[in-house]
Amino acid sequence: MTDTIKAESAEALVGERLEQLLGGYDPSVEPQEFWGNQYDLGLAWVQFPEGFGGLGVSPKYQSVVQGALEKAGAPTWNRELNLLGIGMGAGVLAAHGTDAQKVKWLRPMFTTEDMWCQLFSEPGAGSDLANLSAKAVRDGDEWIVNGQKVWTTLAHIAKWGMIPVRTDPDVPKHAGITYFIVDMKAEGVEVRPLYQITGEAEFNEVFFTDVRVPDEYRIDEVGAGWRVSMTTLMNERVAIGSRALPRGGGSMEAAIKAWKDYGHADPAARDELVQLWAGWEALRLTTLRANQMRKAGTPGPEGSTGKLAWADLNKAITAFTVDLMGWDGTLYPGGYVLHRPTEFESEGSPQRNFLRARANSIEGGTSEIMKNIVGERVLGLPGEPRVDKDLPWKEVPRG
Repeated sequence: MTDTIKAESAEALVGERLEQLLGGYDPSVEPQEFWGNQYDLGLAWVQFPEGFGGLGVSPKYQSVVQGALEKAGAPTWNRELNLLGIGMGAGVLAAHGTDAQKVKWLRPMFTTEDMWCQLFSEPGAGSDLANLSAKAVRDGDEWIVNGQKVWTTLAHIAKWGMIPVRTDPDVPKHAGITYFIVDMKAEGVEVRPLYQITGEAEFNEVFFTDVRVPDEYRIDEVGAGWRVSMTTLMNERVAIGSRALPRGGGSMEAAIKAWKDYGHADPAARDELVQLWAGWEALRLTTLRANQMRKAGTPGPEGSTGKLAWADLNKAITAFTVDLMGWDGTLYPGGYVLHRPTEFESEGSPQRNFLRARANSIEGGTSEIMKNIVGERVLGLPGEPRVDKDLPWKEVPRG
């Protein structure tokens, strides 16, 4: 009975706040102003505490909020626009941040006034994040950061970056990492574009030269960076692999359109299309179920399984689509122009989506890593041998 009362109370609270937000909603209101009101009313992340964009209720009510906003025609694209902040940084701050850090960063993150990026990969530590070598040395109330990060999405427009760095080389590699939020406009931060096969420089390499970071920008304790990094990655995999799509939406919609537009009647191709559709629908329903079951806090292994399945399926669907298009699939609408996107571009032409999908099985953890995670943490299989696990980082052989 108590749980029922709580549920009824939570439902009433969410409904009341939605009425305040949407009552007399004016589409001419600037999206950032609307998102600020949404945050202040606790409808940004309903599971977060009051005062930090939430109401302290079950995360299942976020779907109620989302549905109401979409029905009213209110803006909801901030989660895509600032995917790395809202999809990853918010969960990190909720799990590991201080109240002062939440006050400083959560609201402008949700309104997209401050864009975010993730500074994890390094030239010498791609698939082995714990082997990172970018370092920070304490200097009073500040830390001096030096090193290089790579494959950093939208670093060129980001105001804040999430960065794990080496703060103690004398302990095993997982134990000597500390996690910071860094000002991407600070002196000593240099961002260089990395152009992809799409013609976009969505990715960047970032160099840090004596960059000063206040200790108040440290997330969690010194040496706790690996734990915080895992929270980030689990949120990233959920953000990538659990984006809710309408039935037959996303890349599947483009494949169906190509089938109709190019008038195919090949029974073998039709069979392949149906199999891809069935796989997409199974993934969509599994994702919805995982989203409904996920509790507040650090996501579980469903993020890894969803990300793994989505990456391979999306690559297969986009490849099938350009195959259906024949010679048209080799063209690039609008011309092949090198440019630096000013926002996260999740969709484009079928040709662009085919090229961009090649990164799906790499970003957010390679599919091989995802299989290891699923095998070890979901299926309970023995872990791979880790001969350097107990060695001090400075003694680990590196190429």
